[in-house]
Amino acid sequence: MSIAALEVRGLHAYYGESHVLQGVDCRVDHGEVVTLLGRNGAGRTTTLKAVLGLVGRRSGSVLINGSEAVGLPTHRIARLGVGYCPEERGIYSSLSTEENLLLPPPLAGGGMPVEELYGMFPNLSERRASGGTHLSGGEQQMLALARILRTGAKLLLLDEISEGLAPVIVQALSRTIQKLRQRGYTIVMVEQNFHFAAPLADRFYVIENGRIVDSFRAAELSGRLTMLHEFLGV
Repeated sequence: MSIAALEVRGLHAYYGESHVLQGVDCRVDHGEVVTLLGRNGAGRTTTLKAVLGLVGRRSGSVLINGSEAVGLPTHRIARLGVGYCPEERGIYSSLSTEENLLLPPPLAGGGMPVEELYGMFPNLSERRASGGTHLSGGEQQMLALARILRTGAKLLLLDEISEGLAPVIVQALSRTIQKLRQRGYTIVMVEQNFHFAAPLADRFYVIENGRIVDSFRAAELSGRLTMLHEFLGV
């Protein structure tokens, strides 16, 4: 079997005394879009954070392109080519759009140049001199995604990027994800908006109480809808 972009084995994660992840196992191959499904509090966001070492304590194995990342500090994990788009977006209000975009250092070769990113996100081009606090929620989300694409990261961890956004912005983000897949990016998404994630993902993992309880491919989705409706309310 070829080396995966991301392979998680027996991953446990803790916040203080709280044992959140209890042995997560999953695999994401190069060029795949994989969505983590689950109720709020099931451990989806913690899985992304644990891959990056952004939890109090973790154990198990996290292989990124075959390299063990458990035990590495977060900045070293990022340099393995991992980009993280957190739910809170992390836009610096005192910086302009372009300054926010240029702030992170390159992690690897092949990052998108600024003008190419402006072509992918025309709203940002129009607002390049605007301060972070003057951007709409959708523009902030576009900026957060564009920022990691500039770094050269090829494994993207995206946490609830459609949350609270207008339908027209959600549609634009969907088109962007499709373009990134065509370019060979590997994407792991946490999404509460099932109708946004369903057409984009190649595979799905369902998390409950810090464990993977089911996994299936996009072709199997229609046969799982009753289960997902009962389990997730979608």
